[in-house]
Amino acid sequence: MRSPTLTTVSDSLAAAPADPGADPADPAARPWRRPALSPSRAGDFKQCPLLYRFRAIDRLPERPTRAQVRGTVVHAVLERLYELPAVQRVPAAARAMVSPAWEELTALEPELVGQLFTGSDDPELPGWLESAGALLEAYFRLEDPRRLEPEARELLVETELDSGLLLRGYIDRIDVAPTGQLRVIDYKTGAAPRQVAEARALFQMKFYALALLHLRGIVPTQLRLLYLADTESLTYEPDEAELRRFERTLDAIWVAILAAGRTGDFRPNPSRLCDWCSHKALCPAWDGTPPEYPGWPEDPAAAGAEETPVDRAG
Repeated sequence: MRSPTLTTVSDSLAAAPADPGADPADPAARPWRRPALSPSRAGDFKQCPLLYRFRAIDRLPERPTRAQVRGTVVHAVLERLYELPAVQRVPAAARAMVSPAWEELTALEPELVGQLFTGSDDPELPGWLESAGALLEAYFRLEDPRRLEPEARELLVETELDSGLLLRGYIDRIDVAPTGQLRVIDYKTGAAPRQVAEARALFQMKFYALALLHLRGIVPTQLRLLYLADTESLTYEPDEAELRRFERTLDAIWVAILAAGRTGDFRPNPSRLCDWCSHKALCPAWDGTPPEYPGWPEDPAAAGAEETPVDRAG
């Protein structure tokens, strides 16, 4: 399970250091990986270039919320649910996985308990874990996992566009039909979005579809988002012409990111979303002062930023 904290993790971080005995936090110990664009960070730049800077370049920490971390726990359970034999994939089994997933998460990130609760004996903790179980119950009202055998879960996709831009992201689940048709599934623990948020969700799914088109040479037949909070789903059927246009959109976003990176001109874009931004106090649009621009990272292992489980939990 990857870290759920909102401290941005560099896109170019390797899964393990080159030297097994080395410190993985030491950039010199990590294998070199090129900077890449993820759907979450591309979405950040579209929403607000300054937000992209704070997350991808300054890498300012963001305190996770209970809802965000609960989403990470639910995603972990849904991934592991498919490790069970099909007949055992029932709601009770999913609920039984919640506490172990939370314990594993806090073993990796001990500070989470103090960030979210007053301690491990906080009387609100059991109810919070129960709410994760309720979201998992909702999942079973959207589809029957006993009838599914996914080809992949939590799949890292990485591909290079014709322009040289590297895309990188994680897909919650891929189903493959006997005919070879692909279906991309994304779990969201929030409620089905309104129009603006829906466009952002589809942006993420088109990103994955484009990556799969480059990697496998076929267009996914269906992109499906499952919203567990209200048991709604959103299904979209892309076509290749649309994905090629989307590819040009991503190229344009990356060109704009690089241009802003050279000058440091990451401008704020005030909107209603500012009320939920962790960095509002530092934003000049709200009379704040950003930290001094550190410059575009010279170390490729510090440039760009990949999405975290929190980004994808919804």
